[in-house]
Amino acid sequence: MRWRDDGFRYGALTRLLHWGTVLLLAWQFTGMGVKLIVGKAPITAFWVGTHKSVGTVLLLVILIRALWGLYNMKTRPAHGGGFWGLAAKAGHLVLYVLMLIVPALALLRQYGSGKPMEFFGLPFIQGGGAETSWMTAPANAAHGLLAWVLLAAIGGHVLMVLVHRYVWKDDTTRRMMG
Repeated sequence: MRWRDDGFRYGALTRLLHWGTVLLLAWQFTGMGVKLIVGKAPITAFWVGTHKSVGTVLLLVILIRALWGLYNMKTRPAHGGGFWGLAAKAGHLVLYVLMLIVPALALLRQYGSGKPMEFFGLPFIQGGGAETSWMTAPANAAHGLLAWVLLAAIGGHVLMVLVHRYVWKDDTTRRMMG
């Protein structure tokens, strides 16, 4: 088993970080979906109650993933050339930017709210200060909207995986599957 990317396929750590991100994002979006569909209910309280902690883990995983990707930049499989290669690079950049910005905005809002935050029951951000509007306003305006834009970008990513697999029938999907 190779831990590093080798130019032909992604290494085990890249795949672990990718699929870990998938699971964490699925958890987050499922929770928000439950909130929108069910409204206030015990199951909603459970999902929403984990949202901040899981989002913090997600931000950490995304940061590690981005740093690992930069470290492996020269040994990662190529996206290819031409329009589709450029589109793949742009699409991945959009995904990474959104995956970093969405939880970072939420943490900024939490810190600026003056309210405490627990991380899976442990104190994480101390509260007690006054709200700082320059910290809370950006997330209030953009966190939810950008999260749904991220979900749409993920949908595009999944669509392109299906195109690679079933239309173009190339080996692109095998790079991430192992």
